[in-house]
Amino acid sequence: MDVISDVRGGGIHWKYVVLFIAVLHTSINAQVRYSIPEEMSKGSVVGNIAEDLGIDLKRLRSGRARIVAGDNSPYVELNTDKGTLVVSEKIDRELVCKQISPCSFNFEMILENPIQLYEVTVEILDVNDHSPTFPRDEIEIEISEGALPGAPFLLNRANDPDVGMNTIQSYTLKPTENFVLKHESRQNGNNFVEMILQTPLDRESKEELSLILTASDGGTPPKSGQMRIKIKVLDINDNAPVFSKKTYRASLSENAPVGHVVTTVSAVDADKGINGEVLYSLLQLDPSKSGLFEIDEKTGQTTVKGQIDFEVTKRFEINVEARDHGGFKNTCVVIIDVTDVNDNTPVISMTSLTNPVPENAPIGTTVAVINVKDLDSGVNGQVKCAINRNIPFVIKSSLRNYYTLLTDDNLDREITPEYNITITATDEGSSPLSTTKTINLKISDVNDNKPAFDHEVYTASVDENIPPGVSIFTVRATDADCCQNSRVSYLLEETQINGVPASSLVSMNAETGVIYALRSFDYEQLRKFTINIRAQDGGSPPLSGNATVQITIQDQNDNSPQILYPVQTSSSAVAEIVPRSADIGYLVTKVVAVDVDSGQNAWLSYKLQKIADRPLFEVGAQNGEIRTVRQVTDKDAVKQKLTVIVEDNGQPSRSATVTVNVAVADSFPEVLSEFTEFTHDKDYNNNLTFFLLLALIVVSILFIFSVIAIISVKIYRWRQRKLFYKSANNLPVIPYYPTMYSDGTLHHTYNYEMCGTTDSRMTDVKPMRPYSQSTLVSLSRPGTVQRQQKQQQAGDTDDISPEVRFDFYFVNIHKERAT
Repeated sequence: MDVISDVRGGGIHWKYVVLFIAVLHTSINAQVRYSIPEEMSKGSVVGNIAEDLGIDLKRLRSGRARIVAGDNSPYVELNTDKGTLVVSEKIDRELVCKQISPCSFNFEMILENPIQLYEVTVEILDVNDHSPTFPRDEIEIEISEGALPGAPFLLNRANDPDVGMNTIQSYTLKPTENFVLKHESRQNGNNFVEMILQTPLDRESKEELSLILTASDGGTPPKSGQMRIKIKVLDINDNAPVFSKKTYRASLSENAPVGHVVTTVSAVDADKGINGEVLYSLLQLDPSKSGLFEIDEKTGQTTVKGQIDFEVTKRFEINVEARDHGGFKNTCVVIIDVTDVNDNTPVISMTSLTNPVPENAPIGTTVAVINVKDLDSGVNGQVKCAINRNIPFVIKSSLRNYYTLLTDDNLDREITPEYNITITATDEGSSPLSTTKTINLKISDVNDNKPAFDHEVYTASVDENIPPGVSIFTVRATDADCCQNSRVSYLLEETQINGVPASSLVSMNAETGVIYALRSFDYEQLRKFTINIRAQDGGSPPLSGNATVQITIQDQNDNSPQILYPVQTSSSAVAEIVPRSADIGYLVTKVVAVDVDSGQNAWLSYKLQKIADRPLFEVGAQNGEIRTVRQVTDKDAVKQKLTVIVEDNGQPSRSATVTVNVAVADSFPEVLSEFTEFTHDKDYNNNLTFFLLLALIVVSILFIFSVIAIISVKIYRWRQRKLFYKSANNLPVIPYYPTMYSDGTLHHTYNYEMCGTTDSRMTDVKPMRPYSQSTLVSLSRPGTVQRQQKQQQAGDTDDISPEVRFDFYFVNIHKERAT
């Protein structure tokens, strides 16, 4: 579709916009062509490219539309707000294109997301802003008077940088008495001007002639330039030099060294002598190409004088003049074709770059758009791009001369925080040239790693009875992320420990991970507990890791031994009976004690507080058994009071004492009198006189006293049994004792049977053999035991009187060695 618009104003008369929209493979989305006159002022509108291409202004802004001019000067710029192309600097067509016509320059407009490329061509229309100029304002020509009519004289043509109708269109020569002007165009498009002798010259009549050569262009209004020609008429010289060829052709590699021979021209003059000597010279028609070649005026050998660059000029046309000493001249043209040499390295430029790239970027994410160009032509200008290996990136050709750098694998900042990507562009010349560009691409962190503890389960120990606020343990977690994402905070998860929340037992420092005790621990109440710790990072959203801390309470010796047997009361005591016929080692009783501490703090040892000179009893150091160490004699007192010290193995040790009353007697009445006296703790006077006087007083009431005594004893024993039952029911579990002792506390079990009646004088004690690891003590009336046993076996317990039920009880005390 062609669009032609007429825009007037601002010094612009015509503006031609030609829009070509086509799909060119997968590289260029559309092409647009504009035509503007040269010398437009800065800020002049070239065209509304958004409207011409049908692109919405929002798309221009969101796609970061921009102009990529490459090596060309950015003569135009894009106004994304209006979608127009405006002139960024004054354009001189002759500076941009020289004599090339039509004159245009190209650039690309690129859009991102997705990438779209539009090729824009701006044609610069010539304005007649230059007048024709000659190389010199005045030249001198020597012409032999023998020159024949029709003899040509090549003149330096004028130079007009303009093109088309604005360049030189005609030449005029005045006066025209002897010469006429000939203006012709060659096949290659170059013009030449010759002055043709119309009438012979006569030196004798006029030795010098002055002519004015005027060059006029076809602009509106037309412009012209003049050159004065001074003609000196020489003496006769009949023959002019003649070249062997009118046109010489040669090829030359660019970058040829100075002095390199291009070609040799040859001209022959038929005259003899000095008039036949030919001299060669170059006629420089283009000032920009002067100084590149030189010719030997005698031999006609043309050599390189300056730097030849294929990228600047691909072909040269050199006019060679041959003249003799008589003034005759002839010209030929030397056409030199320059061949390209791979002498330009590719140029890498970054069109866009995203740096840093997030580590969670998906595969195929565009990192950079790269433009690569090579000024050489043909295969020397074809470029391929590659990047270094073993990196998670790939480079692909997307558009013409454009490459896209993409992610080819998953990125992980914790493994590689940055990459040095080296882009190598290599042309396809026979001796390929390459260039490199390194991009330092950083990977930005994403919160993709949760905090990790050194251990999943920690084990800590703390002594009991520590004061609140003491540091118990420290946990540590690390996060492989960086910055805020790696900042770890520690939290105590709320759990129940023995019915109370964990936060009531311990607290945690959120910054350091130090665990503090909030209360004093008691090993006897809480021996071990577990808390759950969570480490949370500072990312968004935050990630967390968990660990378990198992805290063990270490026992301290803070409990004294507790006496379980014999039971001590404030109002009464129980006496153990030892017959006088007891053998050595006779078991009197056993002291039972426990310590609620653990380990060596609970190891108990037994000893007597005071030992007589000839002690009758001893206590087992480990088992607490009180045994006789000798035979009982008459000198031994009936009442024996033994104080046993029970001591644990802690540091420092703690102890408890118990008093054991032992009665040495063979009959119960004997024991009873002593026992009653001992129970009520009365200090009777043994003075015989006192008892005789007392007997006289109380003989009348002896019967009443006896009855009262029996009732009192009965009530006392009933109370003692009741207290004993309570103590037996509350017996704690005896803790473990280490096997290092040869004998443990309560290792053996002994049984006792005691039968009693309401008449205490008939009570009897019978030791029995051990059985069933138990000790049985029975108190009852004579004959009552058998009756009660029969009633229990028959299941008839309703007829048992309350009094008898209290008289019949069992006490089981046992201790087994731990395995």
